[in-house]
Amino acid sequence: MVSQPLYDLSPVLQLLLVGLLLALVPVGWLWLRHRRQSPAQWLRRLTLLTLFLTFDLVVFGAFTRLTDSGLGCPDWPGCYGSASPVGAKAPISAAQAAMPSGPVTHTKAWIEMIHRYLATAVGALILAMTLLSWQQRNKSTSGTSGVGWGWPLATLIWVCIQGAFGALTVTMKLFPAIVTMHLLGGLFLLVLLTVQAERLQRIDQALQRSTVDQLTRGVLLAACSVLAVQIALGGWVSTNYAVLACTDFPKCQGSWWPPMRFDQAFQFWRALGQTPDGDNISFAALTAIHFVHRAFAVVVVMVLVWLVWRLRMVAALRPVAGGIAALLVLQLTTGLANVVLGWPLLAAVLHTSGAAALVVLLTWAASRTSPAPAGVHLRWPAPTVSA
Repeated sequence: MVSQPLYDLSPVLQLLLVGLLLALVPVGWLWLRHRRQSPAQWLRRLTLLTLFLTFDLVVFGAFTRLTDSGLGCPDWPGCYGSASPVGAKAPISAAQAAMPSGPVTHTKAWIEMIHRYLATAVGALILAMTLLSWQQRNKSTSGTSGVGWGWPLATLIWVCIQGAFGALTVTMKLFPAIVTMHLLGGLFLLVLLTVQAERLQRIDQALQRSTVDQLTRGVLLAACSVLAVQIALGGWVSTNYAVLACTDFPKCQGSWWPPMRFDQAFQFWRALGQTPDGDNISFAALTAIHFVHRAFAVVVVMVLVWLVWRLRMVAALRPVAGGIAALLVLQLTTGLANVVLGWPLLAAVLHTSGAAALVVLLTWAASRTSPAPAGVHLRWPAPTVSA
């Protein structure tokens, strides 16, 4: 097998060019459709486009992980020092001949590099958002204060941090903690973009936040919190390949409380499949990882059902409530399919997609609502009350 340094920056300019060209395709489409609109409206549409493509990137990242393509190119940022698998055909062929079902094959190399191309394109779009926000920082079509450039700048900084996690994912050989943080970082990027898209829509369309009672606001924030915990647990399950530790439902290994080792399960800083001491991680530890994710899902379901019930009482938020309910059904269905059908690729990708969509919807709802002032009691159930 060809030896290759973990970091080889020689193809970085070519990769940036590929990302820029990919970013120009949707931006060109946006310009053709909306070239006569104001810069503020352009910024809103560019933010929505970037949010959509970032969602796609998160889903494709899950596909990359679930097809075991994360090490399809064992160096960073290119592939055996080349900007594409075409230039790395010989070393990839050698690696595939040595291990036909190993981490490096031509198919896996292309999947990994497409993921990197898409990530670079999203970075270029976020840079464009930041520059346009700087230009529009004190302007808005409604005559109110704009959203400023702080949010886009924070997003630009965060996408650079995400790039660093992507590099570490490869160079640290799928270190579970790094891969999990990379997943969470991608979802946090969705949060940042969703907040900006929602605020820009309110400014552009002269909308106001919906005022909700304190309890509904509290349930919404609780839902955001438990979802974040559950996604972190799900990422830990996936990155440790613990999905198949339980292949029956509702029991696990035919028992309500199977043998588990929680002391090993949540040792955070360790290599894949190993304990911090270098020993092989036990099957009981993988069972514990799976079991905790499954058990906490009960909490998440209860909180989200409660949230859907509360949001349906606010007319403006009924579509959001319906979306959350539909995604909750999707998550339960795909989660069960992962267990009883042996972790099929489609169900696994849909499970990650549903989690990402829930992040977007809950963030949108949190940004669109505000709690009633202290001492003000809203009639509940009640029609929409605008601040």
